[in-house]
Amino acid sequence: MSSEPASQPRAAAHPELRIPAHIGVIMDGNGRWAKARGKPRTEGHIAGVKALRATVENCINYGVGYLTVFSFSSENWTRPKDEISFIFGLLRRFVASDLEKLHRNNVRVKIIGSREGLDDGLRRLIAEVEATTAMNTGLKLQVAFNYGGKAEITEAVRRIGSLVATGRLKPEDITEDTIGRALYTAGMPDPDIIIRTSGEQRVSNFLLWQSAYSELVFVEDNWPDFDEAAFVRVLEDYSGRERRYGGVEAKQ
Repeated sequence: MSSEPASQPRAAAHPELRIPAHIGVIMDGNGRWAKARGKPRTEGHIAGVKALRATVENCINYGVGYLTVFSFSSENWTRPKDEISFIFGLLRRFVASDLEKLHRNNVRVKIIGSREGLDDGLRRLIAEVEATTAMNTGLKLQVAFNYGGKAEITEAVRRIGSLVATGRLKPEDITEDTIGRALYTAGMPDPDIIIRTSGEQRVSNFLLWQSAYSELVFVEDNWPDFDEAAFVRVLEDYSGRERRYGGVEAKQ
């Protein structure tokens, strides 16, 4: 395991920026990007993977601790079968080609979402990438794959209900922390920012519980065009906001 990332943080060059601990990204606009260029949607997904690599590097360089990206929604099963097959294949190729570099850069990778509907080969690949990077202490990268926020909360409630039914938990002892510990993101800070690309302004069932106090940043760029300059603009936007968490005084 590498003890240091390959690149040095760039936050020192931007002392005016407030660096968030956790960024969530709804990577939207691959299809629009491809259509605007007269290319098939699959080319947009390939370009989207390149943007993901760049965003991982930007998070490392600017000192972000956690990055959670929305890769494949549990609602995306309604897409054409050939597109779904391509996306699944793209995930396999991304892991195969990038696992060594992610590990070398001290990135811990976790795939969050349901394992239902995934073939055995993909499940083994997910287990491999998580096991290989489990002890890394740098950027924590969560890939939300076959994920839905409502389904995540429902599953958490089922787990808690099972504890109550077997007498291991009293209903009156259930707190927000109890629910938080039953989510896929247990042990992680809630996202400070949720970014959505492509100009759409909704959260689309992404981190519903965790984003209660997240700053929402909607950018016009399609995901493949989300480069370092766009990343810095988001940080500048975030740095100018006051986070009150329902109170009067802003919290840092």
